[in-house]
Amino acid sequence: MFIDEAKIRVKAGDGGNGCVAFRREKYVPRGGPSGGDGGKGGDVIMESSERHNTLVHFRFNPEYKAERGRHGEGSNRKGREGSDVVLKVPVGTIVYDSDTGEKVHDFSRPDERIVIARGGRGGRGNARFATSTHQAPREHEDGHPGEERTFRLELKLLAEVGLVGFPNVGKSTLISCISAARPKIADYPFTTLQPNLGVVVVGKAPDEQSFVVADIPGLIEGAHAGAGLGTQFLRHIERTRLLVHLVDVSEGSGRPDPAKDVEVILNELKSFGADLEEKPIIIAASKTDVANKDKLAKLRRYCKNHEAELYSISAVTGKGIEELKYAMAKKVEELRERALQASEKS
Repeated sequence: MFIDEAKIRVKAGDGGNGCVAFRREKYVPRGGPSGGDGGKGGDVIMESSERHNTLVHFRFNPEYKAERGRHGEGSNRKGREGSDVVLKVPVGTIVYDSDTGEKVHDFSRPDERIVIARGGRGGRGNARFATSTHQAPREHEDGHPGEERTFRLELKLLAEVGLVGFPNVGKSTLISCISAARPKIADYPFTTLQPNLGVVVVGKAPDEQSFVVADIPGLIEGAHAGAGLGTQFLRHIERTRLLVHLVDVSEGSGRPDPAKDVEVILNELKSFGADLEEKPIIIAASKTDVANKDKLAKLRRYCKNHEAELYSISAVTGKGIEELKYAMAKKVEELRERALQASEKS
């Protein structure tokens, strides 16, 4: 099961109370105040990790609490600080404040660390209140409470290429051909119920190039409004650099107009927002080993009129697969360069 959302409640540790104590030793009359400060409460820390790929562990354990600081003691002994709690999240997790909706952090790299709830400060002991005119204070401070917050976690897959299209057009078959991913493949719609990731390697060392491809579950008309699997997986396309739109041109697909299929998916991307329709797209005519010639011709005319790249592929025979892989690699490299130049300018 692919879990991409979770809600958690965290409580940082309270600070320890300050102590009221006086020095009592032989031959030390009027030893004075000796109450130590309380220890600081533990923080709740969130860290991105490549060893996690879902948020399922938060679904079954949604509450986390750090240790409180120990109270101060006599002889000016400060209380021990509370232990921190470290929560591991997958790379690609976005943390939102559940109450305000504000984005707290976007974990885009491994080993990033942020404090999401700070422990309370320890209270001062009576030794801290001593002055020249107030030499035997009995005042002390209680520890400050630790922060208590509720967060919504959202995981978006980190892939440079996203495979999109109607259900059962061959996305899972394609990713199994070009990578080591082995998704479930069957002859019925919505076989893929969770995104699958695969690493594609093009060329040979030392000039080989690799990139990550995501097989996004099938979209249908009205997906942006909740139809089919709805917007549950549209958000994963936000992080991709390139989209590969698979269009079924086979004889028995039941979809007579491939040009309309392209327009429907493009409209869903546009309706979802996040500028998905602005992403570069390569169109792939799939299942060409059993293609309907009229449908393939229609798709070619559409791509020519709209100046879109078109590749004809068949995962069964392997025809066009290598050409598509190299086209994807070339486009990804161009987009990486553009992103690098943009970041250098900024």
